[in-house]
Amino acid sequence: MPRKRKKISLRWQALTSTISTTFVLILMGLVIICALTAHRLGESVRQSLTVTVMFSDDATEQNALDYKKRLEQRQWVKDVTYISRDQALKEQTEAMGTDPTEFLGENPFTPSLELHLEAAYACTDSLLWISKRIKTNELVTDVIYQKELVENLNRNLHKVTYILLGLAILLLLVTLVLINNTVRLSVYSRRFVIHTMRLVGASWGFIRRPFMIRSLWIGLTSGILADIVLLGGVRALWNYDHSVAEYITLENLGITALAVLVCGLLLTLVCTFISVSHYLGMREGEMYE
Repeated sequence: MPRKRKKISLRWQALTSTISTTFVLILMGLVIICALTAHRLGESVRQSLTVTVMFSDDATEQNALDYKKRLEQRQWVKDVTYISRDQALKEQTEAMGTDPTEFLGENPFTPSLELHLEAAYACTDSLLWISKRIKTNELVTDVIYQKELVENLNRNLHKVTYILLGLAILLLLVTLVLINNTVRLSVYSRRFVIHTMRLVGASWGFIRRPFMIRSLWIGLTSGILADIVLLGGVRALWNYDHSVAEYITLENLGITALAVLVCGLLLTLVCTFISVSHYLGMREGEMYE
């Protein structure tokens, strides 16, 4: 009967350890998903910023198209759109409600290009460098972009990044403490078994082995369960709003799932190693404290 109770007790400890570790890993996974999604959203917003290249009156359509091809080969350019004089006139007529040619007598607009940059180059310093480089073309009269919008965007994105980084570090510390306490309680209940094995001459490695194997399975199971819950939640979110898939990508989900699984394994193994070593170094009298 005592042996049966002991087995039930060990299984119950394993179950509670797995459940508590799973909940902590789910929280960690949520923070990782939020951080990756914020990064993806920031890139999308940066890439949506428009840089307009204005040409002089002497520039022909072929000149603008030739320069468009040259810009498309630059590593900092995501895409380039050519705006002809007629298209610019049409857009302005629709925006203003009147045709400028009626009182000017001619089309006042020149050909232009609209650039979308790669996210890494959508910052103040890079835009200033790109603007100067484009202006070296003698047919270019001006390079227009919203400087204040770029500065505010990057400032806000940096704030969000620092906040999420702080939350991630805080949650990692909380996770470490919670899992360590869970493991220590589990090892504490078997401290006399550890002491007995040490008295009969068992090596520290031999004594640690069953605890490490047990923690390995707990960490693996907790990581898999946490991944299932997280992936299930994201799948439900995708079904509710398909546009979410643009920001919570499969790549980000893969990174999150792997990070949660690795953290679950490493934290449980490290905490078990430390806890078992703690009781291995105790004297018999300290076992009762």
